[in-house]
Amino acid sequence: MSEIALRQESTPASAPAREDRVEWLQDAVLRNRFLPQPAPDSVFVGDGDFKAVGAEFLGHFIRMGGLLPESRVLDIGCGIGRMAVPLTQYLDFEKGRYSGIDPVEGGIAWCRRFVTPAYPNFAFQRVDIAHDLYNPQGKISGKALKLPYADRHFDFVIMTSIVTHLPPDEVLVYLSEIGRLLRPGGRLFMTAFVVDSVAAANETGRRDPRLAFQRDGDGPCWFVPELPRLAAVGFDDGFLDGALGRAGLTAITKSLGSWRGQAADHYQDVFVAEQRGSGA
Repeated sequence: MSEIALRQESTPASAPAREDRVEWLQDAVLRNRFLPQPAPDSVFVGDGDFKAVGAEFLGHFIRMGGLLPESRVLDIGCGIGRMAVPLTQYLDFEKGRYSGIDPVEGGIAWCRRFVTPAYPNFAFQRVDIAHDLYNPQGKISGKALKLPYADRHFDFVIMTSIVTHLPPDEVLVYLSEIGRLLRPGGRLFMTAFVVDSVAAANETGRRDPRLAFQRDGDGPCWFVPELPRLAAVGFDDGFLDGALGRAGLTAITKSLGSWRGQAADHYQDVFVAEQRGSGA
């Protein structure tokens, strides 16, 4: 089966058949030695093998998020292309579009050099958003963020490992912008750390030991005392649900991750939210 056949198939498939196709695509990404891959010492976007993590999330975007080959995608915090590279094998060459933004110039430069020339429907842009860890000299406050795209421009927005590094007031701004940018029916795929009673008390005894969150005052934030303040941010259960609603988005999936010590096929918690506005 060719990648083009997978992308362009228009007739509905049975669940087992579709799952076989997604698994085939993920395996093809892992085996494709021609896909660009940065040097290990230049990857600043988190733990794990660059290609394996990208292939895993490609599966999540399709299975959980309902991503379609013809989608117009915005990847907020695209880093050095960990999500973009596998998406090159799924998004339609002519109809699909990808826009990646990040405050780190090195990641954007790498993507422009190694991804865009082969995949011209993939564009990357540096947005100089200030962040204490990743871009401390940035000129744009996260509290006053205005993303450089027109209203209702995107079908699918990705925020993987972004909310996990933001204070709550900036989370509200980001989600408001996403609500503006998504077309009606468009979706947000977002990962987070939701600190519910199970996670907070480590009831299973198997919570990731690196994430011994402690509440910051009255909440809704939780931080890890041994780490820089924005290195890992958790939120009270219910905070992100409410923030999505304020932005005009409705959570259609809330899937808790394995970091809290319970079985899951993803590490962080996952929200899929839909823009159900009129588009006016």
